[in-house]
Amino acid sequence: MKRLIAIFSLLLTVSTFAQTGYEIKVTFKPFKNQYIFLGHYFGKTYPVIDSVLLNENSEGVFKGSKKLQGGVYLIGYPNRAGFFEMLIDKQQRFSVIADTATIKKEIQFVNSPDNVLFYKYQLEMVGRGKEISALQQQLKVAGNKTDSTKLIDELVKLDKNVTEYREDIIKKTPDNILTALLNTMRDPVLKGRLKDPKTRIDSIDAYNFYKAHYWDGVNFWDGRLAYTTFFEDKIDKYFTDIVTLDPDSVIAEIDMMLGPASINEEMTRFLLVKFVNRYLVQRYMWEDAVFVHLFEKYFSQKEYPWLTTQGRKTITDRAYSLMANIMGTPATDIELPDVSGTIRQLYTQEAPYTVVAFWDATCGHCKETLPKLDSFYRAKWKATGLKIFAVSKETDGTKNDWLDFIKEKNLNDWTHVYYSKADDKARMDSKIPGYSQLYDVQTFPTLYLLDKDKRIVAKKLTYKQIDEVLELKMKGH
Repeated sequence: MKRLIAIFSLLLTVSTFAQTGYEIKVTFKPFKNQYIFLGHYFGKTYPVIDSVLLNENSEGVFKGSKKLQGGVYLIGYPNRAGFFEMLIDKQQRFSVIADTATIKKEIQFVNSPDNVLFYKYQLEMVGRGKEISALQQQLKVAGNKTDSTKLIDELVKLDKNVTEYREDIIKKTPDNILTALLNTMRDPVLKGRLKDPKTRIDSIDAYNFYKAHYWDGVNFWDGRLAYTTFFEDKIDKYFTDIVTLDPDSVIAEIDMMLGPASINEEMTRFLLVKFVNRYLVQRYMWEDAVFVHLFEKYFSQKEYPWLTTQGRKTITDRAYSLMANIMGTPATDIELPDVSGTIRQLYTQEAPYTVVAFWDATCGHCKETLPKLDSFYRAKWKATGLKIFAVSKETDGTKNDWLDFIKEKNLNDWTHVYYSKADDKARMDSKIPGYSQLYDVQTFPTLYLLDKDKRIVAKKLTYKQIDEVLELKMKGH
């Protein structure tokens, strides 16, 4: 699974911007006759976009004919041993003077009011952070309740001062890029009964208020936010802690973000890359519908300059694999020969529930799992009328390996069919998707649970998880 995500992350190309140019003059001591680098944040990544060779006076110029997307940028040391941050926005012709000996206390910016304010803010936050850390350490070793209470009060006061300092910047410089970043970092403030809910209604109201105001001050068309680290963290928190975990809710939130983002190429790229990587491999069974929606709405009929041919193929192939087995939809019928060579069909097997098991007779995990699956079947499931339809996929083994394992483990109550390499090739030659693709089989064993109409109830679960689902179904949930 990680391999799929890693592959896709390599398929993106750096986009450019059809605007006017930039010129950033840098004096960076003590480096001489060495390359330094210009990069930016892009979520959790740090793409390098330019480099310059410093002269004998530690001087160099980053220069380009196209204007840069605003955001938080990085000037990287030689050999990329470190970096310092700066802002790039409307003003893209300015100078930077820095020295590694004093860089934590002083960096000079000429003709860049944004960075003068930003660096002052950074120094202030470092100072406040040290105060907070010192108080937290004292709190850990506080000897009595009185000391602890006093230290907690001081921490609350410091936290309030930080908030007021940020709010003052927002109020005094509403059009500054730093203000846009600080607005994004804000959290909704709960007050009164919402802050300390006493009833279930209070809790629901607090949740609704928090969700309704979570994105206050944030514009999804603002590509500058893509060039930060905390914007991605804010999105992750939203989908993990706030959005209801079902496909309709997640899809609605994704569309809510990508709608306004469509007017900014970099924000569109950022969000699409993030969501595709997030849902390429599903954590929950229902997330298949989310990935298919992303493909159908944002990739099937659209082209992007940053997406390579191989990247598009990865997305398309994955979507096609998922389309045939979305939760709640009818499973694809399977027609394959059984142990006697007779063609058996999944849909002719009548049962209130059916477990479809894709496995391989040479798979060590399958050899361990299938007897346990059979034990659950004999002990609990068989009495309910459930049946097992087992599809053995030929890989490195032979048909005899399949027959021997069935006999050895006494798996006689199942319907067994054999999916040979020849059958798979015949389907592909006829331009018919193979069963492995239609059931998105990427590992063995892969288990599906179907209802009486052969609709997908659960998929890619362990036999123990299937048992839990069945128990809930039997109870009417």
